[in-house]
Amino acid sequence: MSATQSPRAELSPAELRDLRRLAGLMVPASVEYGVPGADDEVIFADIVRSLGRDSNDVCAALAMLREIASGDFAALDEAAAEAAVMTLLGRDGPAMTALGRAVLQCYYRDDRVMRALGLELRAPYPQGRVLEQGEWSLLDAVRGRPRMWRDVDRHGNVT
Repeated sequence: MSATQSPRAELSPAELRDLRRLAGLMVPASVEYGVPGADDEVIFADIVRSLGRDSNDVCAALAMLREIASGDFAALDEAAAEAAVMTLLGRDGPAMTALGRAVLQCYYRDDRVMRALGLELRAPYPQGRVLEQGEWSLLDAVRGRPRMWRDVDRHGNVT
């Protein structure tokens, strides 16, 4: 059974169609790099299965997309669909953050994508991944901020 037919999906069939097309436009397949798009059956099924806490925000993003598209996003021609997606992705807010997280986390955990990036197919822990040292002076602005917290004693009273 495919993700678009799953009875467990919290999204309606129209929302699933829109999300699949949106994911494919956000991260298209590339023959040059040998990677699938985010609308690939396996990746898309993972996106739908992994929505969890992001479901409501992703539904809100899809509602915004339908509003931008004046209704049926899935029926738009390629150019109009791409313009609608670019308008949507130009917005800020929790719905857009959730949409990006939902699509990208599943895309970048696909084995085919990891291979194309030249990364070893393994969990990041317990071995971890090497993080090259960066420019620590970039944190000076944060270090220079005034205190944003209150100290409390062991009883929970503000001191």
